[in-house]
Amino acid sequence: MKKWNLVIDVAKCFNCQACAITCHDEYHGNDFPGYAASMPNHQRWIEIRTREKGRCPMVEVAYLPVTCNHCDNPPCLRAAKDGAVRKRDDGIVIIDPVKAKGQKQLVDACPYGHIWWNDELGLPQAWPFDAHLLDGGWDKTRVAQSCPTTAMRTVKLDDEEMAQMVRAEGLEVLRPELGTKPRVYYKNLWRFSTAFIGGSVSEEKSGIVDCAEGAIVHLLKDGREIAKVATDNYGDFKLDKLPENSGAYTLEITFAGRRATREATLGESINLGDIRI
Repeated sequence: MKKWNLVIDVAKCFNCQACAITCHDEYHGNDFPGYAASMPNHQRWIEIRTREKGRCPMVEVAYLPVTCNHCDNPPCLRAAKDGAVRKRDDGIVIIDPVKAKGQKQLVDACPYGHIWWNDELGLPQAWPFDAHLLDGGWDKTRVAQSCPTTAMRTVKLDDEEMAQMVRAEGLEVLRPELGTKPRVYYKNLWRFSTAFIGGSVSEEKSGIVDCAEGAIVHLLKDGREIAKVATDNYGDFKLDKLPENSGAYTLEITFAGRRATREATLGESINLGDIRI
């Protein structure tokens, strides 16, 4: 059976907030019986998280849209009473806007922090994957339709087809160690979740300091080379996709028969600044 999935490309998201605004427009002040009651004005069932990496002048900003993950193994379903949460055959998780009243334990059950408590209605709520629109014949969620960069895609595939897409595009889910099996997938998640070591290589000739374009920077971990990159025409380099808090590294730089070495300890992303060779 084909099931609904949401695919988000972190590299394409530039924080325009179109998906969040569209979600707010769809659900604030609107009731969809069987799917969702009205969303409070202050809540954001889809939110964009921001991550700054590095330090001036080498800084990157990444944006991560997050929402209900519509898990295949949803903790909220296990915590629910009296059928307040249901997992549909097409993959969508629905928190029933009538049966879930008073069940605040559902908020704490979500390890992703994306079940919200509506104080006015005494109701836990989450983004219902625009299921009322899909059931009405739409072929994509409204939030994906609103995305100007196609960073969000609504995908309906059977499990094997989706598994093939995951492999082909290198898709990941948030916190896979939880075993919740989300149906919200991320492409280029490393842009948000990993760290980099960067810097700039320069040389001095005849009293003039210039950028060292084409210098080779070798990255070593425990004596073993794990990455290599050449500096650009500004002498800059960046070694990316490194685990945060991964500890000690050695950088060996070679250029025009000369050699320099630097040690670095990686917590969050770092810029080593100018390295004269």
